[in-house]
Amino acid sequence: MKRFLIYISLIFCTLSTYSQINELGVFVGGINYIGDVGPTDYIAPNEPAFGIIYKWNRSPRHAWRFSYYQGSLKSKDIDSDVPSRNLRGNSFENSIKEFSAGMEFNFMDFDLHDGKKKITPYVFTGVNYFIYDEIYILNNESEKDFQSSTFAIPMIVGVKARLFDNFVLGAEIGARYTFTDNLDGSNPENDNFETLRFGNLNSNDWYVFTGLTLTYTFGQNPCFCAE
Repeated sequence: MKRFLIYISLIFCTLSTYSQINELGVFVGGINYIGDVGPTDYIAPNEPAFGIIYKWNRSPRHAWRFSYYQGSLKSKDIDSDVPSRNLRGNSFENSIKEFSAGMEFNFMDFDLHDGKKKITPYVFTGVNYFIYDEIYILNNESEKDFQSSTFAIPMIVGVKARLFDNFVLGAEIGARYTFTDNLDGSNPENDNFETLRFGNLNSNDWYVFTGLTLTYTFGQNPCFCAE
């Protein structure tokens, strides 16, 4: 983690020397999961989450975005409206540590240098790499087997506004389609736990971050035009 923070700091220092505007800030909100255990609600954050965000604005319409988010996943069958899940009574806990890179697109011009208040909806996608625990469920509760990692595809929608000269406030909902079916312990990778597998083994899990972002803008005034 220390090496990662050093690398990120070096990237920030390098990028800030160019004639572009930078944003650095935080994400605060919640996280929930969609899979084979617990409620089937798509947007229902039930655990806190936080993160850091960096954006390199290439034009008033798009920016390269890099982030680190983390949160804990928890779900219980007894909270589900599905009768079969409610009777089954499984529960699990897991953790997500996510690194993300991709492009953010603004639906309206978001030039941060013209001195006017700005607001725009936006979308983001790219690629995520996240660390999680490979777990299995025994006696209705999850047990950790080993730590693992894989990729996910983020699909984020949000709206942001510049309310003050150097601060941008945003609200976003971001679903992640993962390349694993075992965030919930329903499909452990370890074949020693093959008899403990359950649920839909042909459908991968999702997790969703929902919350607010606050970024600080800095850097030289860019010329958003062809040289």
